[in-house]
Amino acid sequence: MPRYKLVVEYDGTPFTGWQHQTNGLSVQQAVEDAIARFTGSAVRIHCAGRTDSGVHATHQVVHVDLEKEWRPDTVRDATNAHLKPAPVAILAAQIVPETFNARLSAVKRHYVYRILNRRARPTLDAARVWHVAWMLDADVMHEAAQLLIGRHDFTTFRAAECQANSPIRTLDRLDVERIGDEIRIYASARSFLHHQVRSITGTLERAGAGRWSVEDVGAALDARDRKRCGPMAPPTGLYLIGVDYPDLA
Repeated sequence: MPRYKLVVEYDGTPFTGWQHQTNGLSVQQAVEDAIARFTGSAVRIHCAGRTDSGVHATHQVVHVDLEKEWRPDTVRDATNAHLKPAPVAILAAQIVPETFNARLSAVKRHYVYRILNRRARPTLDAARVWHVAWMLDADVMHEAAQLLIGRHDFTTFRAAECQANSPIRTLDRLDVERIGDEIRIYASARSFLHHQVRSITGTLERAGAGRWSVEDVGAALDARDRKRCGPMAPPTGLYLIGVDYPDLA
């Protein structure tokens, strides 16, 4: 059975998240149903990183095994035809070795969190940013973020229901920048804990608003206590924007 790597883009707003759920349509189900309609066979896809309800992706990666070989552009275009009108699109498809695994083969994942920092509420991006009406200092947020880079016990920034075996993670990048009215937080690591990026973002917002000091952020990390985390940022501003693999573009 040929294996395909697919790059998927989606607006997470109308979905229950990536993974199959009993309470509504997931992104996974939408893509699987679309592939099944054009191939005539039920399939199961496997993703690089599950996203929660309301979280978006510009570069999610999945792999899927099909019963016959199709041209990659046919897989892309036929799947997209059957995905309409759902806000999901296959950006690229390629045949990969059977050893490729979208989750296990990944060496790094990249996220961005978008904060709209202005008094007026968002209109065009209402479900795609976190609106913070009070002024935030992006430079202070960036300074605090540097304390979180490296290998740490991220218990403070881990969801209570996180199923990871260990809270130890290595954060390779955590940069904060302001572009006009928007503040963007970029995070890169081999893997993340459940709600880690949103928890860190909510904590950095406290520092940017002047309610926490830079030292308070470091102390929260060192406490290894979920109760010391700032309020968790909403899912609307979070995007999976890239997944790196050792031998694939």
